[in-house]
Amino acid sequence: MKRTGAHLGAAKIAVVGGCGTGRTTMVRSVSEIRPLHTEEAISGGTPPARTPGKTATTVALDFGRITLGDDLVLYLFGTPGQERFRFLWDRLLDGTSGAVVLVDTRAVGEARDAVELLRRHGTPFIVAVNDFGGPFRAEEEIRRGLSLPEDVPLVEFDARDHSSCKFVLIALMEHLGTAAPHSAV
Repeated sequence: MKRTGAHLGAAKIAVVGGCGTGRTTMVRSVSEIRPLHTEEAISGGTPPARTPGKTATTVALDFGRITLGDDLVLYLFGTPGQERFRFLWDRLLDGTSGAVVLVDTRAVGEARDAVELLRRHGTPFIVAVNDFGGPFRAEEEIRRGLSLPEDVPLVEFDARDHSSCKFVLIALMEHLGTAAPHSAV
C-alpha cells in the first residue's frame, strides 16, 4: 500500500566546511523550501584571500529541506565556517545521520578540522569538492591532505547547481546505507 502525503523516513544532515567553501550556497541551491540562513556582514576578520568579494558569513546555521523520492526527507543544517563560530558545531551535529564536508581545492587543509570533528562525533560523512574553477587537485592529493581512507566517498560538485547538490546528497545516503532513489538528478 502506497502512503500518500506521508514520508517514511527523515534524516538530519550536516553540511560542514571552512569559510567560503559553499555551505550556504549548497543549502540554498538544493532546498525545496525557502531556506533559513543567518548571514551577517563579515566583522572581526577578513575573508580568506581566495574569496575577496565575500562580504557576509554564516553566524549560526543554514537550514533547508529536500525530499528524495517518496520516502526520504533530508533536513539540512549548514554550519558556520569562521573559526570563532565553531563552538556551534557540536550542537548542530547532535542527532545527525551523516554529514557532507565541503572542500575548496584551493585550501584543502581547511577541511581537516571538520573531518576530525566528525570522526570524534562518530558521524559518517562524505567529502564533496566544490568546483570553484581553481586548480584541480587529484583525488589522491585531497585524500592525503585530509587523511581520508578509501571507504570515505569523495565527489566533485558545483554548489550553485541544484542537480549537482542533489547528487551529493544521494551519494551520502548511499554511503549511509539508506535506500536513496536513483532518480535523475
